[in-house]
Amino acid sequence: MNPLPVVSGKETIRALERLGFERKRQRGSHVVMAKKGETVRVVTVPLHQEIARGTLRAIIRQADLRVEDFIEALKR
Repeated sequence: MNPLPVVSGKETIRALERLGFERKRQRGSHVVMAKKGETVRVVTVPLHQEIARGTLRAIIRQADLRVEDFIEALKR
């Protein structure tokens, strides 16, 4: 498993958008994103300067992604 990079909330949102997620709403410093498929995947991303690795891993898990796919989307 690849180690998770340290990324900001904005970078995380950008990567999720590249993977098909859309912004649905924002309340304060948290953005709710969703992706429709067989089921609707909903992920909440904090707009922090640095997202803790545990939080980032939880976001990736909730989005039903592999770490490798997320890292690849960050590089695009």
